[in-house]
Parts: sequence; structure tokens; C-alpha cells
Amino acid sequence: MKINTFFTLVWLCAAFQCFGQEKLWTAADKQATIDHLIRTRDAVVKETENLTPEQWAFRESPDRWSIGEIVEHLALWEIVWSRELSIGTRNKPQPELLKTTRPDSYYQEFIMEPNPHKAAEIAAPTGFITGKDNLTFFLRGREQNLSFIRKSEADMRAIFEFTGTPEPRNMHQVLIYQWGHTDRHLRQIMKVKSHAAYPK
Repeated sequence: MKINTFFTLVWLCAAFQCFGQEKLWTAADKQATIDHLIRTRDAVVKETENLTPEQWAFRESPDRWSIGEIVEHLALWEIVWSRELSIGTRNKPQPELLKTTRPDSYYQEFIMEPNPHKAAEIAAPTGFITGKDNLTFFLRGREQNLSFIRKSEADMRAIFEFTGTPEPRNMHQVLIYQWGHTDRHLRQIMKVKSHAAYPK
């Protein structure tokens, strides 16, 4: 009887350690991510909701994107982020990789650096969507991603996405890219609007 009780206690202890272990992606991490996604979504709405067709289509120069194309680009990336979240959160947690990943600040600084980035072909704007339809396209994708994150129980800091870089990035860092990328292009939208030839 004593032996059985001992092994039961050992099993319960192991089960508690296994199932009761706190997630690396804290409730504060999750809420901060949701807050940033909402903040950047609302900022895109604020900067674009009252634009005229001429303002949506204005380009600083022939080789620059219009505000419509910038917002279409953001909408296309929401589809890419959705796929990355769906695939990435199916990966097995590997918290040991935290020892080799870059800090969060690296991703925040990279996405907001002033140097131009070349858009991936999969997210290059087509220009086929006109005016405010670009905003509708973006908002639909952002709401889908927000819904996914709110419902997800995944430990975003323990699950990693493997890219062509030597340092794997965890899904929390992928999410930093998502809202940081929106911040980056909000800066671009404001630059377009400040141009001397921008339609009033």
C-alpha cells in the first residue's frame, strides 16, 4: 500500500510539472500584441478613411506607391501573416531554442529602420483595387488575425518558425513583424500625405 501511494505521489508530481508549467508567452505578452494590432489597425483607418479618390491614387513619383497600393500591400501581408500563424502554431514547442534566437528588440529595430526594404513578390500591390476598397481588404484580414490570436492557446514564445536565417524566430517575434510592418507603412503613408503636390 505504501509503495503504491509513493508511486501515485511521484506520478502526480510529474503531471503537475508537465501540465501546470507556466507558458513563456505570458498574458501580458498576448495583450500587448493584441493592443499593438488594434492600435496600428486604427491608425490605418484614421489616416485613410476620408481620402478622396485623387488622394488614394496620388504618387510622389512614378516609381513610388500610392496610398491605395500601400494599403493593398498591408492587406496582402495580412494573408501571409495568417498563413504563417496557422502553420507556425502547429510546430512542436522548442523552448530550448530561446538560447539561440535574437532578442525582440532586433525585430522591432529592423522593421522600423529608415532604409528601404524590397517588398516580397507575393505582397507586391497590384493596383487593381481602387480607393477605400483597399482599406476594406486590409481590415478584413486584420480582424481574422486578431480573432485567431485572441482564441489561440499556443505558447508563441516556445514555438518557432524556421526561415533561411541562422537564428530561428519564435511566433511572438513574427507577430512583432506583423504590427511593426504596419507601423512602418503608416510612416510611408504620412510621408505621401506631406508631399507638396499631394491633392488637398
